[in-house]
Amino acid sequence: MRSLPWLLAGVAIGAGIAVLVLNGEEPEHATGYDSVDHAARKTFGWGTRQRAEGTVGSVVGRVKEGVGRFTGDSDLEAEDTVQKVAGKVKDAAGEAGQAVAETIHDLNK
Repeated sequence: MRSLPWLLAGVAIGAGIAVLVLNGEEPEHATGYDSVDHAARKTFGWGTRQRAEGTVGSVVGRVKEGVGRFTGDSDLEAEDTVQKVAGKVKDAAGEAGQAVAETIHDLNK
């Protein structure tokens, strides 16, 4: 039962990060073409969602690692590695999506 507060704290931190990132402001893309503007916005939004999911996945992985170490559960501790790697991959994909959106915007000026 001593690990329950840590688990709840990890979930709360992950939920807080998700809310902050998912409700973030998208940059305004003032371009001359509505379809290109729409594509830039959708790509930026997708990238933001991927980064949020990646961050939450990494946090959950770290929480699982701590709980696994605390309880001595090697399976749970090993599961965290997979989740942290998946979180980092999603975060990188999100960064790439945001970079593509900025590039679309810059090319359409």
